[in-house]
Amino acid sequence: MSRRLLRWAPPLTVVAFMLPIGAGLLGTLLPALGHMPAIGAQGWGLQAWQTLLAYPGFVSSLQLTLFTGLLSTVLSVLLALGLAAAVAHQRWARRLGAWMAPVLATPHSALAIGFAFLIAPSGWLVRLVSPGLTGWSLPPDVSTVGHPAGLALVACLLLKEVPYLMLMTLGALNQVAAPAHMAAARALGYRPAQAYVQVVLPQVYPQIRLPVYAVLAFSLSVVDVAMILGPGNPPTLAVLAVRWFSAPDVQWYPPAAAAAMLLLGLVAGAIALWHGLERVVARLGRWWAESGRRSRVTSDLALAAAATCAVLLAATMAVLVVLLLWSLTQHWRYPDALPAAWTLAHWQQQGVSLVGPATNTWVIGLASTLVALALVVACLENESLHQRSGAAASSVGQRSLWLLYLPLLVPQVAFLFGAQVLLVRVSLDGQIGAVIWTHLIFVLPYLFLSLAEPWRAFDVRYARTAASLGASPWRVFWRIKLPILLKPTLIACAVAFAVSVGQYLPTLFAGSGRVATLTTEAVTLSSGADRRVTAVWAMLQAALPFIAYALAAALPRLLFVNRKGLA
Repeated sequence: MSRRLLRWAPPLTVVAFMLPIGAGLLGTLLPALGHMPAIGAQGWGLQAWQTLLAYPGFVSSLQLTLFTGLLSTVLSVLLALGLAAAVAHQRWARRLGAWMAPVLATPHSALAIGFAFLIAPSGWLVRLVSPGLTGWSLPPDVSTVGHPAGLALVACLLLKEVPYLMLMTLGALNQVAAPAHMAAARALGYRPAQAYVQVVLPQVYPQIRLPVYAVLAFSLSVVDVAMILGPGNPPTLAVLAVRWFSAPDVQWYPPAAAAAMLLLGLVAGAIALWHGLERVVARLGRWWAESGRRSRVTSDLALAAAATCAVLLAATMAVLVVLLLWSLTQHWRYPDALPAAWTLAHWQQQGVSLVGPATNTWVIGLASTLVALALVVACLENESLHQRSGAAASSVGQRSLWLLYLPLLVPQVAFLFGAQVLLVRVSLDGQIGAVIWTHLIFVLPYLFLSLAEPWRAFDVRYARTAASLGASPWRVFWRIKLPILLKPTLIACAVAFAVSVGQYLPTLFAGSGRVATLTTEAVTLSSGADRRVTAVWAMLQAALPFIAYALAAALPRLLFVNRKGLA
């Protein structure tokens, strides 16, 4: 590949996803300060902030945002680290990533819709035990979906965040000599869980710090899951901002921008607070390790975390099953545990309506994934040509990671409105190309993080051998390197495609409501009365990432049927 072209890959990649973030933040900040000439707001002032603070449900909305965001993050981190401590010494621990694939592949909104069908007062869980164990011949008068404290929202976030953090932890374990260190600690009389927490975790946590921050930012600013499962009045701060941005009265735009900027400040403050608590916990952990105490408590807590994670995984499987059941249901009266009659009529009735959004979802997902793949491969190839060593490589790597995680750390609602204003100015709003660009902002980091390690682990002796036989760099790339790395490349593309399928706010803002995808339609239908129709859309939305993962696993075996090492 041309070295001159590769040199342009890193700056082009940075511009591709930094420009909309920077311009978007500026485009949101200005209305928050009272300046938005498009709606007649020419001056500067704090009226938008005064309107926000005077809103009757503001304090409750703020409290709900902080409670659900912080609680779900704390529980996710504790459960993921506890599960890792419970199973790290087991040989099958590395297979957990494959077991969690269905969870990671399911879009947030589809998972939230299925979870609502599961835990509702007339949901599947109640039906399975009623009326025999509960005596409920009618649905109980309890608040589950839309719980005032946001407990349903917290529970659903755990279904996605715990597997994600566990997968990041498993990846980080590959970077440390965990088995040797645990063996040394166990030889001194420590139980496996305590050995992991005191010896391995201090080495692993710095590598998963940014994923933890990303989970914290997402939990505080999530919109689609909060719209489906969270309380409606008042909602979380992110949902409130989106409502005002979508209001027909443009005078609500400045208060919405102020709410988005406040949410950005909350996320920044929460990350700073979390970073400070990390230091406190590190000092306490050092004191605990130096004390030399052996205890069963760590093992018991790790086992409890593992059992809770098993329940979460079972709940996720139940979510997928209940979506399938409702999509095939003709009649399902309460309290029947299963439908009384089955039908494909709802799939047939929605068939025509599904074609357009499904096509848009495929096109946007494939296009954003392919563009991201080209940029990521070019960056990784450029990196391999200019390899650094020692402290310089470490410094560059840390800066690159922060840049990659920036779209995951900044609340979407804080910059997507400003990005939409930019698109309106250049007459690109409502175009599928604009939606692809905004999806690229979130697809690219996940694709890079998924592909970087396998790409960097490539044995350069293969390339050198081919070059010594007269092969050009271009031919070495296509005939040697890419076939060897095809499987991890396809898996990374499947991850990126799944990320694109699940994007709600980027599609809503960049598409100006004119580019419909399965996700936008499923979220809209989630507030409807017919669960069967909603289940059809959510089921198809959840199926697309599974198809992508299946193709990624099958294609290498088909292409390299006679080359076992590549298949």
